Amino acid sequence: MQGHLNEIDIRSILQLIELGQRTGELFVETYVSASPFGGLPSDRARPPSEHSWFVFFVNGHIAYATSGDGNLLRLRDYLRRYKVDAALDSVSMSAIASINAPEYGYLWSLLENHLLTPSQGRSIIRSMVHETLFDLLSLHHGSFIFEISPPLTPQLTTLEIAPIVTDIIKQVQAWKQLHPHIQSPDQCPAIANPEQLREALPITTFKTVERWIDGKTSIRQMARYLNRDILTVARAVYPYIQQGLVQLVYPTVAAPSYASRGLSTWPEARPPRIVCIDDGTTIRKAVEYILNRHGYEATAIGNPLKALSLVFHLKPDLILCDIAMPELDGYEICAMLRSSTAFRQTPIIMLTGKDGFIDRVKARIVGATDYLTKPFGESELLMLVEKYVGVGNPELPKPDVLLAEALGDEVKLNIHDQADSVSS
Repeated sequence: MQGHLNEIDIRSILQLIELGQRTGELFVETYVSASPFGGLPSDRARPPSEHSWFVFFVNGHIAYATSGDGNLLRLRDYLRRYKVDAALDSVSMSAIASINAPEYGYLWSLLENHLLTPSQGRSIIRSMVHETLFDLLSLHHGSFIFEISPPLTPQLTTLEIAPIVTDIIKQVQAWKQLHPHIQSPDQCPAIANPEQLREALPITTFKTVERWIDGKTSIRQMARYLNRDILTVARAVYPYIQQGLVQLVYPTVAAPSYASRGLSTWPEARPPRIVCIDDGTTIRKAVEYILNRHGYEATAIGNPLKALSLVFHLKPDLILCDIAMPELDGYEICAMLRSSTAFRQTPIIMLTGKDGFIDRVKARIVGATDYLTKPFGESELLMLVEKYVGVGNPELPKPDVLLAEALGDEVKLNIHDQADSVSS
């Protein structure tokens, strides 16, 4: 089942999944200009980007829901409720996680290491599901794909669709009443007039407000920290926004620095983005240097487990993946990426050995697009990359290339030596 949200809305999609008692994944994608709450204000300093979400179902019930960016910022916010957010740095993603749900894998690692109780885990998942559905049920534009697939296992909890949807629809309708003063849960409240606000509130309340309303913490984050829904938090600050005592700002988005080129805004179009997954340091540095120097946006990752979560955040246009790696080999990574709706069409090029006929056959079986035999030279690498994503944009050098140039010829020669060692 797939289509566009101007043909069928999210509520109807969820009802069909519930009625059919389906098990699988729903993937929804929309661009920033059509984000749930009207998106960010026009700001050329922000890059064009898309929003995406995954919802996992088991027999017509929701087991988990998440955004498609693959990062752990949301989970860290929820863990702050229980003062265990720092523990996230000491665990690795559990192997049980679906490729589409790295956050879920880390949550299970915390449970397996007894850093989080099952009750706390269930509470976090319920909140994540509510937050995700609040965004999805606010959407009017976008595309979706629902695919039958094995259930996300193990399951900590499952939630009935109908009562959750009924509750969240009411919240979405109530949220609209806060317009135009509050436009998005990603806006950050900031105190506009401290003196008047101090006079309007009891001293203890003011101190609490001063702590949270700092211009850096969004309404969405406050809801996570306080274990409240987004609407409740928004309603609490709404009267003060009306009175002009509190103002709303959007979080600052860090942009790449093009100051050295006299550019103060994001370019109109980003260069092709490429991820190289290889545990060999020489290969990684050489590939990254060659591609960045030719106008691509290249990122090399040595740890295959970390790569699975990072690719969702980076959203590459092409993936280069070595076959022989510890923990997860290239076949497993390719198969897992192909099982994800988000990477069904992304070109995946496997880096094979010199006598790798069997490797190439296996690579095709797991869904690889093409292969590149090691050792390879710069021209071979560029020819294959250009075949699938086109030429790079030499007008937009990457920060690490600019750094190499700034540090002088010695650094550049060292990287060239590494590149030469690949082809020798």
